Amino acid sequence: MQETQSLLSTLKRFFQDTIIYGIATVVPRLLNFILVPLHTDVLDTKDYSVNTTFYIWAALFNVLLTYGMETSFFRFFSRAEDKNKVYSTSFIALTITTLLFFGLGMLFQDSFIRVVDLDPFFFNIFFSVIILDTLVVIPFAYLRATNRPVRFALVKLLNVFIVFAINIYFLWLVPKFPAFAPQYVLNHFTQKDILGYIFMANLVASGITFLILLPYFFKTKIQFSFSLIKQMWKYGWPIMLAGISFIINENLDKLLLKDILSEEIMGAYSGCYKLAVFMMIFIQAFRMGAEPFFFNHAKEKNAKITYARILEYFVICGGIILLVLVCFIDIFKQFMIPNQEYWKAMAIVPIILLANLFLGIYHNLSVWYKLTDKTRMGMYISLFGALVTVILNITLIGKFGFMVAAWATLAAYGSMMLISYFYGRKYYLVPYNVKKIGLYLLLSVGLSAISFIYFRQNYIVATLFVLIFVGITYFKEQEDIKKILKRS
Repeated sequence: MQETQSLLSTLKRFFQDTIIYGIATVVPRLLNFILVPLHTDVLDTKDYSVNTTFYIWAALFNVLLTYGMETSFFRFFSRAEDKNKVYSTSFIALTITTLLFFGLGMLFQDSFIRVVDLDPFFFNIFFSVIILDTLVVIPFAYLRATNRPVRFALVKLLNVFIVFAINIYFLWLVPKFPAFAPQYVLNHFTQKDILGYIFMANLVASGITFLILLPYFFKTKIQFSFSLIKQMWKYGWPIMLAGISFIINENLDKLLLKDILSEEIMGAYSGCYKLAVFMMIFIQAFRMGAEPFFFNHAKEKNAKITYARILEYFVICGGIILLVLVCFIDIFKQFMIPNQEYWKAMAIVPIILLANLFLGIYHNLSVWYKLTDKTRMGMYISLFGALVTVILNITLIGKFGFMVAAWATLAAYGSMMLISYFYGRKYYLVPYNVKKIGLYLLLSVGLSAISFIYFRQNYIVATLFVLIFVGITYFKEQEDIKKILKRS
């Protein structure tokens, strides 16, 4: 009885932190959700492909420049007696490598521009953003590791509000009410200028975030341990390669669609991909709360049971999100993507949603290699997923079109999930209730498929399917749900 109460209390703390981190993730994503229809309305599919290319390369360089240091920081910070040394060492290392990269970027700017295939002006914005964002990685990680989710959330929210406000001003207010704009802006309002304003919004937000977190650059006395950074690098570089593999899984399809088919197809595909935003929000919020939680509670007596229960609740919540989005997809598309030029790629959405749910399960299962310091195994699994993505996309897109890209994403994340589960049983056995998890997963996927194929736009049936899933879930989980929600 006492162990059960302790488990529920631990789960409660986890959910509370996850909710706060979720706010820091959900609100930005929701604001971006509002910007999607704005962007797809003012940008044609070709220009939207440029917008997508900008953020694909930003994501890749973010992984390269942080080289697994964020996760390494959590691992070593949670264990260390001298936590200041961990913070100082990781911060100094990341700052030095970022400044070195900045120097290389300035020396070989033309080569970088050719690689990322961006206009020189857009590249300069892009380059500045990734440098500023990398410099604040460790200060942000410090806030999470020291259980300061509110401060973390406030800074993140400010960042996205700045991006949102600048986008609204230039893409909505100026065209609708030109009297509010200076003549200079009115004289520079071509399609290229509009893209520039979108990118400049990110630069302004990153710059202000950097200034806010600047005090954390001097948070502790300067300490640098070569032995510690070697250990952190050994732990982190496989995570970096796993991150690169994730970027390949998430974004290679879009770049290949542009090269093999057309920029217009890539833009339509990328726009419809945005309909999976709610699943991505959920996964990101979970990861923000889960990663430090898993490390901090690894020594608890009931840690493995806690991890198993968390996965059950993750699948329940993810299953509801999948079902609701698929059942009401034609309502969501009207709000998110009002430009019908994008709708030709709408069939990818259910597949991408399920693929992201599999990815979320994989992140949950990854606790085994992070806690046993077998991060190379995570790297191998991610590289396998990337290999699946590369082979399927390169060999089949030209023959079967853009739908291949969605199915390749599902195949990659599904295989990673299964491999991680079976290897986890060998190295760090967590008592997952596979039958219960499988039931929720099959129920959600089955009802979603029936709704999309046979009852699309029949919202009475759609509502019934959602109620069936929620009702079955509540019937099986009502005791634990009541205890978790009950106030202390």
